[in-house]
Amino acid sequence: MELGRMTSENLVLFGLKGDSKEEVIRALVEALDGDGILSSKEKFYNAVMQREETSPTGLEAGLAIPHGKSPVVKEAKFAVARLEKPIPDWASIDPNNRVDLVFLLAIPENEAGSTHLRLLSEISVRLMDPDYLQRLKAAQNASEFLAALEYVKPDAPKEQPKYSKRILAITACAAGIAHTYMAAEALEKAGREMGIEVLVEKQGANGIEGKHDAKQIREADGVIFATDIAPKFTERYQGMPYVQTKVAEPLKRAKEMLEQVLNNPDGHVQGSVTQTSEETKEKKGFWSELSQAILTGISYMIPVIVAAGLMIGIAELGSMPFGLVQVIGNAQYANSPNEIIKLLHFLDLYGNMIFDFMYPVFAAFVAYAIADRPGLVSGFIGGAFAAGLHFTIWGTKGVPSGFLGALVLGLVAGYVSKFLNEKIKVHKNLQAIKPMLIIPGVSVLVIFLLNFFVVDPVFGAINEWLQNTIGSAPSSEKDLLASIIAAATAFDLGGPINKAAGTIAIGLAADHIFPLTARVLSIVIPPIGVGLATLIDRFVVGRRVFDEDLRVAGTTSLLLGFIAISEGAIPFMLRSPIITIPINIIGAILGSVTAITFGAVQWYPLPAIWGWPLVQHLWAYLLGLAVGVLFIAFANIFVRFALIKRKERNA
Repeated sequence: MELGRMTSENLVLFGLKGDSKEEVIRALVEALDGDGILSSKEKFYNAVMQREETSPTGLEAGLAIPHGKSPVVKEAKFAVARLEKPIPDWASIDPNNRVDLVFLLAIPENEAGSTHLRLLSEISVRLMDPDYLQRLKAAQNASEFLAALEYVKPDAPKEQPKYSKRILAITACAAGIAHTYMAAEALEKAGREMGIEVLVEKQGANGIEGKHDAKQIREADGVIFATDIAPKFTERYQGMPYVQTKVAEPLKRAKEMLEQVLNNPDGHVQGSVTQTSEETKEKKGFWSELSQAILTGISYMIPVIVAAGLMIGIAELGSMPFGLVQVIGNAQYANSPNEIIKLLHFLDLYGNMIFDFMYPVFAAFVAYAIADRPGLVSGFIGGAFAAGLHFTIWGTKGVPSGFLGALVLGLVAGYVSKFLNEKIKVHKNLQAIKPMLIIPGVSVLVIFLLNFFVVDPVFGAINEWLQNTIGSAPSSEKDLLASIIAAATAFDLGGPINKAAGTIAIGLAADHIFPLTARVLSIVIPPIGVGLATLIDRFVVGRRVFDEDLRVAGTTSLLLGFIAISEGAIPFMLRSPIITIPINIIGAILGSVTAITFGAVQWYPLPAIWGWPLVQHLWAYLLGLAVGVLFIAFANIFVRFALIKRKERNA
């Protein structure tokens, strides 16, 4: 089972003296900190004690499993204490529980799906087996205890059970490990004893496991929501009888809950079920909800960026032997007699077409995170406005609102759809009309009016002003013009401002007025810089400042940067625009001015790595590239680390 690697002899405390829950937890936190698992023992201790207020972590048979989820946890681990004397007043599901064996689980905040978290889930479930628990208690020292952790009970041959009923359940707790899985095990065990098939969807730290499909839902007789936080996607169970309770309840009355949902439910699911008491609601502020919505949008947008970049990269690499690098997209190659060139031409166009869907997907899932399915349509259309697709369809001219427009329209689409879903009440026989007609109709109209009167005029005007500023800059002022082009190129990473800068820079280079050095450098500096920042964060810095999604995006950004696709860095810009955009601009300016000052000149629009040999004074070009990349990498690490520390001090 490999559970032994989740702890160590240093984390197994035998004969621990502790007169209270607080003393025991404090000692286990000290052990985790001494083993290098925590970056702040006080922050983690507070997280554990806050979790203790949600529901009891004492179980039965002398067992307690306190746990905490926190960004100060570097790696998922657990510490164990065998107490010298039992603690009788540890809040437990069994009022007579006298705690003498304590497992403290340390859970990182942003590492869903990792092997370590799955093992923590496994230990939580196995501790419910009396034989397994007794083996642990019989251990005489830490070495024997670690050996007992690995014990696997042989599976007895089982007959295929016959079920008379099917009950679905969702379990979820704030930390997403112990109670989530233990409640699921309790319900499944009770169901087997009662002849009821219980299918549990666990919404925990590993994401959603055992997700109910349409057939299971259609054939079910009821649903149990055993959660300390709001369960996700409850609209799937529309019209089904349900019971709502805290996640710890199945550990003491699972059979009673199964009987209740069949014979005396709390009600029938109408729309999106929420918690029945203020105690069980997830405390999430407005800014936290916004941050989560943006994160969701980014996670769905990243595959679009990667797919588009790969298609363009393949087309450009394939065109190199034909001497057509970065011109393969020209319309003249659509009718090329060479079928390979024609194929590469359309592959390049295909990649650019995929990029057009980047903002629609982003905005759609920002809205989805706020309003669930009702927000998808209006969010997607808002993103299409931000990408400028309406100008093409309507045959009009204009400057797209870009990523800021996608963000604003996606958020508005989500909140409008959520408001309509919560406030509009219709007869139960007309429930389908609300998500199919009323919500999309009204929200799409709101998005159209908002874009027409506010988003397009405001952000279009800003973009147009920037275009005019770049166009009117005096070409004789070399560093100033280079700085303006670099700033505009790095500003929105392939967006309308970037493209405006490219148009002007290429025009100046075509007339041999001003080289493209600043332009081509500023295309590659931001994606390589943020990509390097994530590598430094992963392998050098002891305290992580990027979550797992951005670390994955950083690797992609780094690779795409070398082939001159700056869109790989967009997830960082969307997540933290106030941090990322200024750093990108400053890094691009520093790198460009450094290269130009030392004599680097590039007249060709070839920012990718295969174009670097065409640069005059390549050493100066590479020096400028290094200056810009290193500034962006270390500035991101420093600023984000400082913000994390500030947040921790204010917590």
